Amino acid sequence: MSTTGLTAIGTRDKSVGWYDDPITSVEEPVRDLLETYSHVPADQVVSRCVQMRDQVWEVFPWPCVGQFRFVDLSLSRKESYTRILSALSGAAGSARFLDVGCCFAQDLRKLVHDGANSANLYGLEKQAEFIDLAFDFFGDRDSFQGKFVAADIFDRENETIKAVQEDGGFNFVQLGMILHIWDMEGQIKACERVVELLAPKPGSLIVGQSVGHTTGIETPGKSGKIFKQSAETFKAMWEEVGRRTGTQWEVRAEIDAGLGIGEKRRAWDDPDTRRLTFEVERL
Repeated sequence: MSTTGLTAIGTRDKSVGWYDDPITSVEEPVRDLLETYSHVPADQVVSRCVQMRDQVWEVFPWPCVGQFRFVDLSLSRKESYTRILSALSGAAGSARFLDVGCCFAQDLRKLVHDGANSANLYGLEKQAEFIDLAFDFFGDRDSFQGKFVAADIFDRENETIKAVQEDGGFNFVQLGMILHIWDMEGQIKACERVVELLAPKPGSLIVGQSVGHTTGIETPGKSGKIFKQSAETFKAMWEEVGRRTGTQWEVRAEIDAGLGIGEKRRAWDDPDTRRLTFEVERL
């Protein structure tokens, strides 16, 4: 990515490569969520997404907004989704799920729509405006029973998160398009923090995705160096996390071409940039 491109991130200029043309359709799971869960009329689903993108762009003109990532239901495509949903659903569904950097928390809404107990869902988002905009978008301010926390992942003083830790921790943590904002050491520290948040027992699971790279590379970022992981460097990082925390993990990670909606590559980015998807399970 060029220095010019990095400087431009944060501008409201709609000529940038990460401000997509207005969408003309949505994937069927998204339509089902908005029509059935949010009660949006069928003929207003697409326009609602476009209008929200343009509204959010005025506040957060970031690639994840310009590329409509807030209607990407990535969690439901995970191999472990059925297992996660089962643990969160029904009378016995007492497991707890934390979505770190949840943005619009569309994956939490999808879980609820599919039968999860919303009271056991938590969203951690540094930008509180996203939380409020998402309530408007999904129309569930009065029905969603989960807890949203406007805080940084490294905030160890938040009472809501501390209460869960003291009660055994989270069974599942999602890291959705967040790890790549740090350099390698920052990512290790973030993962160490996730280990603190998880229930300290076999089967505790981390799922997520990040901007990745075919070989793994450190590049300039908006506020300093960042590291784009390959599947191999990501696995090596978790070996170091395990060493530092005295834990063991099974790491399943792969690189694919999907970034943004519709599996589109980011034409404005490094041609070796890809999406890293992962599941990391405690042994």
